Amino acid sequence: MTKDFYTAVKERRTIYGISKETTISDERIQEIINDSVKYTPSAFNSQSARVVVLFNENHDKLWDITKEALRKVVPENNFAPTEEKINSFKNGYGTVLFFEDNSVIESLQQQFAAYKDNFPIWSQQASGMNQYVIWTSLSIEGMGVSLQHYNELIEEDVKKQWDIPNNWKLIAQMPFGKPTAPAGDKEFIPLEERIKVFK
Repeated sequence: MTKDFYTAVKERRTIYGISKETTISDERIQEIINDSVKYTPSAFNSQSARVVVLFNENHDKLWDITKEALRKVVPENNFAPTEEKINSFKNGYGTVLFFEDNSVIESLQQQFAAYKDNFPIWSQQASGMNQYVIWTSLSIEGMGVSLQHYNELIEEDVKKQWDIPNNWKLIAQMPFGKPTAPAGDKEFIPLEERIKVFK
């Protein structure tokens, strides 16, 4: 890792233009996933994160499933831009699927009833941290990454296709690949409107 933490945070961006090439080995990608899932914090150390990594025809199949699911809900005369967008994800090298294990969350709700309503919220927060760690780590390695959410449309078909346990809830999809175009400009709201400091 040649970048310091804050440089990596500043330079991480959403990259939509990606190719079926990679800047790192599959083994390095697996190492990043393993370290993130192992070391990203979770409430009560629940370790409820579950991840599936798709390469090659499995990656392509995911985006074919997504395209067909969208075809059922997007009017045909408006489908061309949707198809183009999905194909841009399919053009990537792979996809990370993020899940949360509901059985872990439900068990904690039973054990700690006073916090029952908070465990689903904390689960989402932990998943977000896990997504961010993987996203930033792949970016450091020169990969282009974005985060997508077609969960309700594709979850049932995804579980069938890859024999995913029913208690795993699909949270997000992260296509990645070698960048073919840089990220666009990003505007920032003044920090004075977002941060309050009291001394």
